[in-house]
Amino acid sequence: MPGMKRAPLLTLLLALGTPADARVRLGEPLPAHPWTAAEREIVVIYSHDCGDLGGLWGAVLAAGLPVRAVNAEDVPAPAPAGVNVWRGAEATTFARRLRVSAYPTVLLVRGGRVLNAWEGTFTGNLGIKGPG
Repeated sequence: MPGMKRAPLLTLLLALGTPADARVRLGEPLPAHPWTAAEREIVVIYSHDCGDLGGLWGAVLAAGLPVRAVNAEDVPAPAPAGVNVWRGAEATTFARRLRVSAYPTVLLVRGGRVLNAWEGTFTGNLGIKGPG
């Protein structure tokens, strides 16, 4: 998707000598968050400079799973009507604890653990069939 930008944290980690493959890890539990977890859910972590996310929002909303929006990096950016957005320092900390390397990042979560992750590469296919 055009307009995807590396997270500022990745640049900092590279400068500090941290391996470039510091990415969201499958199977990891989500860090602390303000929502009540569902059995399966989608978490979208994005920033203000991601460009047009209309296609991404359309795809994740069409999946029929609960969608959690995390607006990281302290600059408010909109989400579709009806999607609650978590913003502020805690939202940015959430993204950094997950080791997000690019925005937007889309997570498919099952039982509170990351089942699949797309960091800056989401094509609209979650690889799931129907809710449940």
